[in-house]
Amino acid sequence: MAAGPTPAIRTVTQAEVAHRVHAYKHDPRADSYGTEAVEALRTQLGVAAEQIFKTLVIELATGSLAVAVLPVPNTLSLKAAAAALGAPKATMADRTRAEKSTGYVLGGISPLGQRKPLPTVIDDSVLSWDRVLCSAGRRGLEIELAPADLIRLTAAVTAPVTSA
Repeated sequence: MAAGPTPAIRTVTQAEVAHRVHAYKHDPRADSYGTEAVEALRTQLGVAAEQIFKTLVIELATGSLAVAVLPVPNTLSLKAAAAALGAPKATMADRTRAEKSTGYVLGGISPLGQRKPLPTVIDDSVLSWDRVLCSAGRRGLEIELAPADLIRLTAAVTAPVTSA
């Protein structure tokens, strides 16, 4: 694991937000970065899978990028995410474009400290937790913080964005 704080960690530190950083051993052969985080952190911290949020970069119908943040076990409703961000539809963003825009690699994309902050929607289930975890900007690194701080630091809207 590379040394030094990531842009996500610097963002919360500079904002003087209470947070904890949790590291786990990332397996480069992992099929799902989110599932890997859930398996490691549920054991390590005793948190629910639904408290660990994944960050997905989407492309709105306008061609601009945006971010959807939702619990790892859930599936994103592109239609709901687009609607929450005022767009008629959305698709998953191209990996290269997502990495270039955020400054993070896939599996380590954080909603915090992005190179170019993107419009963000966070699934409204975030409001049912005292603390949530999301990527700290590197595979194998998660940041724990209060949902209100995550929403504020990402200037996010909250909406139901998971499919049933």
